[in-house]
Amino acid sequence: MKKIAFITGATSGIGYSVSKILAKDYALILCGRRELRLKNIKDELSKITEVYTLCYDIRDNESLNKSFESLPTEWKKVYILINNAGNAHGMDLIHEGRISDWDAMIDINVKGLLYVSKLIIPIMIKFNRGIIINLGSIAGKEVYPKGNVYCASKYAVDAITKGMQVDLNNYNIKVCSVNPGLVETEFALVRFKGDKEKANLVYDKIKPLTPDDVAEVIYFIINRPDNVNISDITIFPKNQASSTVINRE
Repeated sequence: MKKIAFITGATSGIGYSVSKILAKDYALILCGRRELRLKNIKDELSKITEVYTLCYDIRDNESLNKSFESLPTEWKKVYILINNAGNAHGMDLIHEGRISDWDAMIDINVKGLLYVSKLIIPIMIKFNRGIIINLGSIAGKEVYPKGNVYCASKYAVDAITKGMQVDLNNYNIKVCSVNPGLVETEFALVRFKGDKEKANLVYDKIKPLTPDDVAEVIYFIINRPDNVNISDITIFPKNQASSTVINRE
């Protein structure tokens, strides 16, 4: 059996693109909340490689553990972990933010990443090998107006990644943080709660990154020589210089 890649948030965006590109070389465990999408992606990628799907809400640690325990023994030997699942909810001034939005971002972006990592890392330690890639964001490098709690959640991802690099240094495990700028996915639509007009303005008059652009960078990172670890990388579209400096001409 091929080495196994475990990908969270695999049903759309960057997660789906990473699943497609890794299918060339790895068996896949694809995770997400949307069962029909998981089924369709499994049907597609099973023509290329072995695929197992796990349907659960990443905020629910008990559900995650039950899902993982349902895997056949040979499928639990995860070699690559892609912590991709994440969301932004709302874009408000700090004093006007909704607690439900804050909870969702912290539960998914921070706690969900920790729940999955807590499950997979002991397996990597046991076999003394592994690659962990955490999907961060430019929002984890610099704060922008009305980004407050979302930025805080991605700053947490950055800190957790650095903590992993230190704590796992003795176990032959590579850890990398991938931090995209503007990527055209469902991200903006979710952030603006289905308001297509507001979501479209995010990508107005620029050519943003595509999920495939980010997936190709992740594939490159994974396939470096064994002695090479790209510990942190930020990816922008050409028109973007920072979270707030964007050429829309």
